[in-house]
Amino acid sequence: MSNPTSTEYEKYYVPEQSKMAIMATIGLILSIFGAASIMNDMTFGDPNESTNSWSIFLFGLFWFVATLFAWFRQAIKENIAGMNSAQMKKSYVLGMFWFIFSEVMFFFAFFGALFYVRTLVGPWLAGEGDGGRMNGILWEGFEFSWPMALTPQEAVGGAASQPIANNGSFTSAETTMAFSEAAAWYKWLPLWNTIILLTSSFTCHVAHMGILDGNKKKFNLWLAITVALGVIFLFVQFYEYYEAYAHFGLTLNSGIYGSTFFMLTGFHGFHVFMGMTMLAIQLFRSLNGHFTADDHFGFEASSWYWHFVDVVWVFLFLFVYIL
Repeated sequence: MSNPTSTEYEKYYVPEQSKMAIMATIGLILSIFGAASIMNDMTFGDPNESTNSWSIFLFGLFWFVATLFAWFRQAIKENIAGMNSAQMKKSYVLGMFWFIFSEVMFFFAFFGALFYVRTLVGPWLAGEGDGGRMNGILWEGFEFSWPMALTPQEAVGGAASQPIANNGSFTSAETTMAFSEAAAWYKWLPLWNTIILLTSSFTCHVAHMGILDGNKKKFNLWLAITVALGVIFLFVQFYEYYEAYAHFGLTLNSGIYGSTFFMLTGFHGFHVFMGMTMLAIQLFRSLNGHFTADDHFGFEASSWYWHFVDVVWVFLFLFVYIL
C-alpha cells in the first residue's frame, strides 16, 4: 500500500484565479501585429506616410514584458514561501517542456519555408519540372541559384516589366552572407558568433554544475560569463546586420533570400535576447540569496532554453550560411 504522505498524494497548491494569462496574450497579440505591420510598411508602405506600427509594437511589447514580470514575481514569492510542492514543481517542468516544444515548431516552420523555396519554388520558377512552361511566359531569362543572385523580377527588367504586377520592388544583394562569398574566414562574423554561442553553452553547463555542488561563487561567476557572451553575440549580430545593409545591399527587400535570411536570423537573435535576459534575472536572483543545490528550477528552465537556442543556431549556421 502506498504511503499517503508520498509526493504522489501530497497536497497540491493551487494559485488563486489570475488574469495574467489573458493579459500576456493581449500584449503578445499587439506586439506581433505591430511587428508584422512594420515589416509590411518596409516592403509595401509609402515612405512619406506615417503609420502607428512602431507604437503598436512597442506598447504591446511593454505590456507583455510587464505582465511577465508581475507573473514571475508572484511565482517566485510563492516558491520562497514554501507553497510549491514536488507535484507543483513537476508541472513547472512540463510547462517548460511544452514551451520549448512550441518554439521547436516555430523554427520548424521557418526552416520548412527555406527548404520549400530552395528545393521546390526556386527551381520551378527557373523552368525545372512542371514550371518549364510558366518560366517561358512569366519569368523568361530567370535562372535559379542559391543564394539567389538575381530575382525573377529583375530577370524580366524590373517591377514595371513583369507580367504579373505586385506592390513591391525587389533588388538582389550585391554580396550574400554565405561563407563562399566571405572575404576571409577570420572576417566572417557568423563563424565568430558560432564560437561565442557554443562557448556560452559550455559556460552555462559549468554554472549548472556549480549550483548542483552548492558552490554559489562558481555558479555566479560562470553564469555571469554566459550572460556576457550572450550580449557579445547580439552586438556581433547587430554589426552583421549593419554590414549587410550598408555594404552588401542585403535587405528585407532583397527578394526571397533577404526575407528568409532576416526572418530566420532575426527571430533567433530575439530568442537569444530573451534567453540572455532570463539568465541575467537568474544571476540577479542568485546574488540576492535565491537558489540552493536542491531548489534552482528558475535557472534550470533558463539553461534548457539557452541550450535550445544554441542548437537552433547550429542548424541556422549550416542551412543559412554554409549549405
